[in-house]
Amino acid sequence: MSELSGRVALVTGGARGLGAAAAKALAAKGAKVVVSDIRDGAEIAAAIDGAFVKHDVTSEDEWIAAVQCAKDKFGGLDILVNNAGVFWMKPLPMESLESFRKMQQINVEGVFLGLKHSIPAIAERAHQWDGGGAVVNLSSVAGIVGAPNIIAYNASKGAVRLMTKSAALEYAGAKVRVNSVHPGIIDTPMMAEAAKVIEATTGQGANTTRDNFATRHPLGRMGRDIDIANAVAFLASDAAAFITGSELVVDGGMTAI
Repeated sequence: MSELSGRVALVTGGARGLGAAAAKALAAKGAKVVVSDIRDGAEIAAAIDGAFVKHDVTSEDEWIAAVQCAKDKFGGLDILVNNAGVFWMKPLPMESLESFRKMQQINVEGVFLGLKHSIPAIAERAHQWDGGGAVVNLSSVAGIVGAPNIIAYNASKGAVRLMTKSAALEYAGAKVRVNSVHPGIIDTPMMAEAAKVIEATTGQGANTTRDNFATRHPLGRMGRDIDIANAVAFLASDAAAFITGSELVVDGGMTAI
């Protein structure tokens, strides 16, 4: 498959989980991929013949450097996957202002900086492709519906959803499409860490937690990283040439209830 041949993608939080899966899916379709992360993503980058750049998404200077890395290594930038983010659960009375702000800094400001510094570079080359350039922002079902004990996460992912629409309208004339993906509960390292917190708090076993996660989806299972990676690759491709400002919900029917 070579739908993305000639294109260059930057995937944040690409060292593991959804980011690593998205980087692999884009590379499999022919894109050259820059993997960025605060963790070491060199192994993932090497496996897909890509490049790795150390990248704290809350740093404007590091965003500038990440975009420049794509230009230096591969000649430009055509696709941004704003994937880096954090998740935790806290009852509202236990959520401190400092903690709340920290989540917004990573999940919201990180996406904002990505849009600000990547879209101009993407727009420079967008005329080359039938579907133009593409930005895919990772939101969540928590950006669409509320849930208890995740007020900071709900706030951050709701913000990502609407920032997506704003940027899509602003850059439609430049042939840069901006869409969001809204996963349900996906079986990733980050979700495994959340499950451990639930188990420690409630005393329930790991299997019970996983079963509870699975049964929240009408399809009867948690999502897999490839489920989300396939959605990202679709939105990045010319197959989604007439899709912008949209949210693609990949949640096994979770929000249909």
